[in-house]
Amino acid sequence: MTRIGVTGHMNITADSVPLVYAEIVRLLSDAGDPAELIGVSCIARGSDSVFAQAVLDVGGRLEVVLPSRNYRERKVKPDHADLFDMLMSRAANVHVMDFDDAGTEAYEAANESVVGTCDRLIAVWDSQPSVQGGTGTVVKLAKDSNIPVDIIWPNGAARS
Repeated sequence: MTRIGVTGHMNITADSVPLVYAEIVRLLSDAGDPAELIGVSCIARGSDSVFAQAVLDVGGRLEVVLPSRNYRERKVKPDHADLFDMLMSRAANVHVMDFDDAGTEAYEAANESVVGTCDRLIAVWDSQPSVQGGTGTVVKLAKDSNIPVDIIWPNGAARS
């Protein structure tokens, strides 16, 4: 099995979604047999959900890591709820971190779980410095853990 995790910006623009999706599909297709692919994602809005959809579309299995028990109720906005629910329903496995509430500590634990269980990480990242727990922090964690990282930021991609 090949386990590929994701980190990335939540606020990619609508015009960026197909660009990011195409690049993720290309990387996943290069990873080998889709039947042997497990994509690990927190399925947050933006990059995480685009990755999760791409994993399913290429024939891989989706594994979801939720930062807290109340993540769906407290953090998933109405305009993301249908996609979130669909991805949850198609997940082969769901791991919920041991936190009642989503917050910095829960997000960092979820990021550590993703990085700690994958063989490779895809980062949808504009390479700008980030706050603690942001995309740049997760990239550093992966590199410090000797996990190969593919950074993608396609031409024309932007954050809102």
